[in-house]
Amino acid sequence: MFFNRKPVELLEIDSVLRDEIPVIRRFTGGGTVIVDQGTIFVTFICNKDAVPGLQSYPRPIMSWSSLVYQKVFQGIGDFSLRENDYVLGNHKFGGNAQSIIKNRWVHHTSFLWDYEISNMGYLKLPKRSPDYRQARGHLEFICCMKDYIPRLNFIDRTIDAVGSHFLVRSMELKAIKHPSGTEFQPSSRFLSKQELEEAEFDSLTGIALSHSLPL
Repeated sequence: MFFNRKPVELLEIDSVLRDEIPVIRRFTGGGTVIVDQGTIFVTFICNKDAVPGLQSYPRPIMSWSSLVYQKVFQGIGDFSLRENDYVLGNHKFGGNAQSIIKNRWVHHTSFLWDYEISNMGYLKLPKRSPDYRQARGHLEFICCMKDYIPRLNFIDRTIDAVGSHFLVRSMELKAIKHPSGTEFQPSSRFLSKQELEEAEFDSLTGIALSHSLPL
C-alpha cells in the first residue's frame, strides 16, 4: 500500500489480522495490490537523462513505459494504457507506481499473471477509481495474464523490448554490490500488528462518535 494512505481505507483489516496477512507500506505512489506467487514485478530505476528527451514527470514516464509494453503485447490481446493502468480490453492486469526525485525516477508495475480469488477479499473498493472501472468489483475489473501469454514468454518479450532502449545484461541479485561506504536504508516496511489494530480501533471509534452526535 502507498505510504500516504490509511490502512482502514484500503484493507478489510478484520480479515487481514485474522489470516495474518503481511502488509507493506511502500515508498512509491499508486494503489494497493495483493502480491502472491502469481505476481510478476518489473521495475525501471533510471537516472533523469537515461531516456533521451523524456521529462521526469508521472504522465511522460507512464506514456514511455506503455510504448515498451506495446512491443511486449504486440499481437496479444487488446493492450492499452488507460488512465494509470495497463489493460487488456476493458480489464486491468497491471498496476503502476512511481517515485520521482531530482535526478532519478522509479517506475514499477505489479503484473497479475495469476491470482487467488480469495485474496481479493482483503481489499476494499477504493474511494477513488478510474472512470473506466464503472464501479465494477475486483473480480469483474481485473484479468489474468496467463489467459493471454505464458509467463516465460512475457518475461522474454519484456527483456527484448527493454533491450531496444537500454543495454541489457543479466545479473544475479547477490552479485549487485553497493558502493563502498554506503548503507541501504529501505523506506518501505511491514506494518506491525499493533499498527493495524490501532487503525481498526480508530476507525471504529470514529464510527461510534459519528453515531453519537446529536442531529
